[in-house]
Amino acid sequence: MLKTSKRAAALVGAAGLALSLAACGGGQQNAAGANGDGATGTVAVDGSSTVAPLTSAAATLFRDVEPGVNVTVATSGTGGGFEAFCAGETDISDASRPIKDEEAQACADAGIEYTEIVIANDGLSVVVNPENDWAQCLTIEQLNTIWGPEAEGTITSWNQVDPSFPDEPLDLYGAGTDSGTFDYFTDAINGEEGAIRADYTPSEDDNVTVQGVSGSAGAMGFFGLSYAEENAGLVKIVEIDGGDGCVTPSKETVQDGTYTPLGRPLFIYVNNANYAENAALQSFVDFYLENEEQVAAEALFIDLTDEQAETARTELDSLKG
Repeated sequence: MLKTSKRAAALVGAAGLALSLAACGGGQQNAAGANGDGATGTVAVDGSSTVAPLTSAAATLFRDVEPGVNVTVATSGTGGGFEAFCAGETDISDASRPIKDEEAQACADAGIEYTEIVIANDGLSVVVNPENDWAQCLTIEQLNTIWGPEAEGTITSWNQVDPSFPDEPLDLYGAGTDSGTFDYFTDAINGEEGAIRADYTPSEDDNVTVQGVSGSAGAMGFFGLSYAEENAGLVKIVEIDGGDGCVTPSKETVQDGTYTPLGRPLFIYVNNANYAENAALQSFVDFYLENEEQVAAEALFIDLTDEQAETARTELDSLKG
């Protein structure tokens, strides 16, 4: 049986109610299981490749509780996920940034009402090749020198970033434009969402960045902390100096705010009408929130602070209406 944290305990009763409703629901997606003891149906999720392992971990744990529910998790990036979500194609949109005004308007135009729920934390990580023994810590200014739009075609070697660095060619990899990670990184490092040099290898698939960085001595990339930790033998995490000294991304530094400016909350967006009508979706969302600590641990993410957990409870309450 899954252990429930103290701060998630308040969700247990609500989740239990949702499971009970799932067991006695009516339509195809609300139908009780063959033995009348569980929900059946589907839950469609798309969005952030950063948040996907988190939602996938929740789905795997949930399967032990409700084996009749099929949760599918796709990864078209935060922006791509919102496009599908606002078109009514998905129940949940995984997001590594808050929804933008134009995306919210698209949902409104389509009559899609939703609830934003903070679900975990992440430290957006800068990584280099394991052979790189010179870039142990980089400042925001140095990262801007490397990644700023003006660097395109001009900053091509590590010694242009710092004269003490070797004359090793820069080989850059990172998130594509549909990714919330792209938006967050460009805003935090270059001061404007979307502002970045074009001569790097972009991808919504973080495994492409892992492969690229691991295969080139002068390579650098950026993605969520969980990917960096999962691929510790292939990439090396760089400490970041946000103005108060070098800090490594970790649970402690993200939660206490010292890993700045690259520590960030992660979200799921839930279709309100689908939640009300689909007991499978209702059960999954309630389970996800109830067990956020274990889900975060399973997926190598950082769980919510007490304050964030209280916010999540409020968001779930608003979703229940």
